Amino acid sequence: MVAYKSKVVERIRLPSREQRSRALEEAGYNAFNLSADNVFIDLLTDSGTGAMSDDQWAALLRGDESYAGSASFDRLESAVADVMGFEHVVPTHQGRGAENVLYGTLLSEGDVALNNTHFDTTRAHVSNQGADPVDCPVSGAHNPETDEPFKGNFSLEEARAVVDEVGPERVPLVILTITNNSAAGQPVSVANTRRVRAFADEIDATFVIDACRFAENAYFVTRREDEFADATVAEVAREQLGHADALVMSGKKDGLVNVGGFVATDDESLFERCKQRAILYEGFPTYGGMAGRDVAAMAVGLREAVEESYVEDRVEQVREFGAMLEEIGLPVYTPTSGHAVYIDAGATFPEIPPDEFPGQALVCELYREGGVRGVELGSFAFPETDRPELVRLAVPRRTYHREHFDHVVETAEAVLEKRDEVSGLEIVSNPAVPELRHFSAALEPLSAEPATVTDTNTD
Repeated sequence: MVAYKSKVVERIRLPSREQRSRALEEAGYNAFNLSADNVFIDLLTDSGTGAMSDDQWAALLRGDESYAGSASFDRLESAVADVMGFEHVVPTHQGRGAENVLYGTLLSEGDVALNNTHFDTTRAHVSNQGADPVDCPVSGAHNPETDEPFKGNFSLEEARAVVDEVGPERVPLVILTITNNSAAGQPVSVANTRRVRAFADEIDATFVIDACRFAENAYFVTRREDEFADATVAEVAREQLGHADALVMSGKKDGLVNVGGFVATDDESLFERCKQRAILYEGFPTYGGMAGRDVAAMAVGLREAVEESYVEDRVEQVREFGAMLEEIGLPVYTPTSGHAVYIDAGATFPEIPPDEFPGQALVCELYREGGVRGVELGSFAFPETDRPELVRLAVPRRTYHREHFDHVVETAEAVLEKRDEVSGLEIVSNPAVPELRHFSAALEPLSAEPATVTDTNTD
């Protein structure tokens, strides 16, 4: 059952095929470089792209823009305490600002950070501190076809092997990302969270939960973990998050806002250290780089995110979208996640090897055929990592309807019909930060004349 109705609409247009082909070429075959005006259905990300509720819009008008001691911050602090269970909050302009504040406080040169799977900005922030980001996914995490309920879990076996190799003194930080975005958005069980908590205590490390999609994760727990079959999403969220020493949060996901994030903790010492770093990089600790109106909207959004009717509609919409794509023969990563459908591009284009980026080829063809923008999360986004060639079609919250997904399915069918004509790509321009190359690198189809690679990294 749909839990909302539309009150405001936005006109969208589908550019002609000729316009799409030209736009793709001008963007260097990188979907991040496309103008949004040239995109018909935008599934690049679910981060900050959703529609806010009428209560959130009302909160915008009530926002307190005081530089210090804002009433909007008081509302956010109260919401974080009620929904997530943490006393201290350091607001930031978005999730990567929160990563900078927290990981810049906790990590030093030569450290190792363990994660079920680092996402792109997390990996970059860890590396930026001179630390080594190490992934510890469970064995089935990168298998698109198995039906295990919690493929996002953290592997204690992998983590202990790392600690045995480098020593516990070099591992000050253990991160659990829920849901596990880089492992196709798969959820993490509460039982696994408890074990990770015990492991962090064992090696005297700080345990951080990346809580961007905490409500979606909690919904999966209520459906898949027997202990919580009779629990509410709100109850599971409090239980799971309560095992962490600190949270890093992008409000642009399960905060249901277009901008904002925060660090939350009950550790007074860590709070004070984060607060000082936030003043340097984000702003005063009661606004953190956001307008007061945005802080107020996020306070409302956090409470809405754990409402049963909202989160059930959200996750079920994504599940139905995945089923529609499976029905036409597209190889979909299963089970589907709570925020996106992940496509196995390696199976879609078996003739294109990983070093020719089959995922990026699929992203380009979806745009060329129907103006649909997705994102590659395979060998292009994560070089030198052992991950499947995935394309993520992220669904903005409370934004698209059945007709939009019908168009995506028709577009995917057109791509499948022409799959033998699709070539791989090569990189012709690299950015300075290799962990973030997929945001701005330029490519060319291998069917074109060979080009000289331009590397802007001057290190």
